Amino acid sequence: MNPNSRWIPILLCAVSLTASAFAQTEKKPQYEIYAVRYAVIPDFPVSALVKGADPSRKLDIAMTVWLVKGNGRTILVDSGFYRDKFFKDWKVKDFMKPSEAVALLGIKPEEITDVVISHMHWDHADGLDLFPKAKIWIQKDEYAYYTGEAWQHPRTHGGIDPDDVLALVKANMEGRVGMVDGDNQEIIPGVTCYTGGKHTYQSQYVGVSSKAGTVVLASDNMYLYENLDKHVPIAATLDADSNLRAQDRMKQLAGNPKLIIPGA
Repeated sequence: MNPNSRWIPILLCAVSLTASAFAQTEKKPQYEIYAVRYAVIPDFPVSALVKGADPSRKLDIAMTVWLVKGNGRTILVDSGFYRDKFFKDWKVKDFMKPSEAVALLGIKPEEITDVVISHMHWDHADGLDLFPKAKIWIQKDEYAYYTGEAWQHPRTHGGIDPDDVLALVKANMEGRVGMVDGDNQEIIPGVTCYTGGKHTYQSQYVGVSSKAGTVVLASDNMYLYENLDKHVPIAATLDADSNLRAQDRMKQLAGNPKLIIPGA
């Protein structure tokens, strides 16, 4: 892997919409999927990613959004972060606004048709307002909790930024939020949301149809392949068992573990 690359093609899968007139079922569209790196957080402790890992182990995290192209759609899974406040608390290297990183692929921010938010933590949801025409997809329960009850109690909204919540509410008032109502919901042909482990109130991960099969974009439901290989939950979870169940299901959905893509 070239550490200087801003984007990496994960799967180059031509869109295949042709089907025989005699086919009993219509084939799902097949998408191209890219990892788009917009920043690096250096020297991050692995013990904050993998439960029980050696606290002395550290690695550089590639901060990534996922670009999904095909079937007339240009979709992002997660939107990254960009607000100045986050640079006060975190050491960030090689930063570029997520919208600018995506632009290196020749895609303007207003050409993004959909943004799927896996969960409302700042490093996944802060950039949702960088894509002004996109429909924002989020779990209905995640939206309801973090725009309401979470703020009635202390310590129930850690990692959720008020400005991101306000941006999400504004998008909803503009008619640009799609509420994903639970598990196994196909929001766009060939793009399906699944409820994840309790990393937040109701996180989700995404299955995408491709030429190679179903690609699972795990986001923070699985940080590293080490989680999968050792069957160990992520460290930052409200319910370790729910996280392991999500990992086990990803294996069933993808068929091949190489098609499960961890995320940070």
